[in-house]
Order: sequence, then structure tokens, then C-alpha cells
Amino acid sequence: MRIMLKIVLDCDADAAWRALHSPRAIADLYGPLLDMTPLEATGMPTALEAGLDLPVRLTVGGPALAGGSLALGDQLIHLSERYVRDARGPVRILRDSGIPLTGPLASLDVWDHQMAVSPAPGDATQTLWRERLVIGGGAAAALWPVLWTTWQWRAARLRALAPTWAHDPELVDPELVDPDDTDPDGAATDDTATE
Repeated sequence: MRIMLKIVLDCDADAAWRALHSPRAIADLYGPLLDMTPLEATGMPTALEAGLDLPVRLTVGGPALAGGSLALGDQLIHLSERYVRDARGPVRILRDSGIPLTGPLASLDVWDHQMAVSPAPGDATQTLWRERLVIGGGAAAALWPVLWTTWQWRAARLRALAPTWAHDPELVDPELVDPDDTDPDGAATDDTATE
């Protein structure tokens, strides 16, 4: 069974690709509803790279569950990458072919989640984001509606968070900086920080 997602995000493809590899961006994507905690003592890596095998525990908690959290189970994340070219240009694909280890999703014997980013058609400042989740196993039909609903919520979160992913600061024209608006070291100050 498949769940597909195709949306345009308000960030460039490089920023989206960096976000796919950022544990912080992933935490923001699922938080505050879902928490992903690494099971290894080494903790969460600073970047999610191809070849990664990372066992994590998924819990629902925070505002979503008054008074505590509910364990959803453990999942093995196994990442790989590939680069292809389609009619629109270069496409970068991150694939999680790990598998649920415990909990309700453990009844699945297939978990193949691919996320592809490329420049949006006609606007390289935006990203065409495509996802495909393939699931299989005895409970796939029962879990499909829950996962489909989760993917719709995920799409809304992606749209909301994507503009925050660009980390290249806006260029400031030195001609427009007021010389009286500097600190003693000559750096520009931000008056809004003191208000």
C-alpha cells in the first residue's frame, strides 16, 4: 500500500535537502505531537547521513496527551541517498528503508519511505517536495488510514516550517546601515532586541 505526497515548499531545494538531514528540523516537524528519542547511548547524531542505522523510540506526548506520554514503539531508521535527473532537472532522494521494531507499526513487514526534493517548476526559489511511503504486512490495510491522516498533517507542518529552513542571511547593503546604529566595535545593532 502507498501513501503519496506532492507539495511545493517556500524554500529552495538546498535548504530542504539540509532540513532532511537535520535532527532538529525533523524534531520540529513532528513536535510537539511526536517525540523521537535515540535508543543508543551516543544520542542523536548532529546530521542524518546515508548509511545511518539509528534505533529510536517514538512517543506521543506533550500537549497532545494531557498528563504524560504514550509509547508508540521503536523504529530502526536506515538511510540511503540517490541522485537522479528527471525532465525538470536534478532530484535528490533520501530513503528510510528501516523497519518498525515494536508497537502497532511492528506488524508491518515493509516500510519504505522516500523523500525527493528538486527545484519547483518555474521557480528555483521554491522546492518541489515529493514523498512516497510504501507499507506492507498483515496490518497494512488497517494502518493505512492512520498513516494517510498523519501524512496530511505532515504536509501542513512541512509548509509551515519550510520558510524557516533557509539559513543564508539576507545581504545588507552597507550604504543603508546608519553609522549611529552601531555598537562600540562597529557592528550594526538591532534596536528591536531592546524593545
